[in-house]
Amino acid sequence: MEKIDEHRAFGGVQRRYTHASSTCNCDMTFAVYLPPLADTRRVPVVYWLSGLTCTDENFVNKAGAQRVAAELGIAIVAPDTSPRGEDVADEDSFDMGKGAGFYVNATEAPWAKHYQMYDYVVSELPALLADELGTTLDLSREAIFGHSMGGHGALVIGLRNIDRFAAISAFSPICAPTEVPWGHKAFPKYIGDDKQAWQQYDATYLLSNADNAQALPPIRVEQGLADNFLDEQLHPHRLEEAADQVGADVTVHRREGYDHSYFFIASFMEDHLRFLAKHLGV
Repeated sequence: MEKIDEHRAFGGVQRRYTHASSTCNCDMTFAVYLPPLADTRRVPVVYWLSGLTCTDENFVNKAGAQRVAAELGIAIVAPDTSPRGEDVADEDSFDMGKGAGFYVNATEAPWAKHYQMYDYVVSELPALLADELGTTLDLSREAIFGHSMGGHGALVIGLRNIDRFAAISAFSPICAPTEVPWGHKAFPKYIGDDKQAWQQYDATYLLSNADNAQALPPIRVEQGLADNFLDEQLHPHRLEEAADQVGADVTVHRREGYDHSYFFIASFMEDHLRFLAKHLGV
């Protein structure tokens, strides 16, 4: 693991690392914010998953999360959104290929060789953090959140690993990807035509089929009502319907006038960090 960038921020430190990933078969990059408290004790970890076209740097530079994370004493880990490299499969569109990994494990050629983002986020990255930063990070206390495609990833990963994550939150998430154009484009190419396989990456399906809703982590969703992707791609009402069906703790906050951008994310970032920190016992 090689440190490639570091900046002091609100008494803590914002770093960027690169490493050779055996899961994605390429070099991967991620960012970590360590609060001042990490100088003297291990701190809980929140994972941020970014959306389409993003890298690990968008969140770090635009979300305005460091001040509140410093106050709360939580670390934020932000991985890249896809594998990168000259031999990594790609497509000339913003919603497929590099920058658009959808946090799935691809099974179809040519994607399967590198696009194993689910396993990367769930297994390889935390193991690397434990090995390299285990004296700083308390990986027994984890939460996860994200935006758009990353909100989808956070919901799916959180719902499939309920023993790991204390809470989940999302900005403008793709709540029912098996039902919308983004999922209909990405899922067949990444994981084939078997729609049962798609369901394992659909938060609405996972929620509606939960064995024990009371055991699920609490979920907070923020949705701007001026979001131009809302009606066609995001469908937060489907997540609400599933939550009502099983009695899960899901709250959707609809915000008049807000769009899909990082201006929206920055406006409510503090609320989300405080929500996650509360359930992490901070």
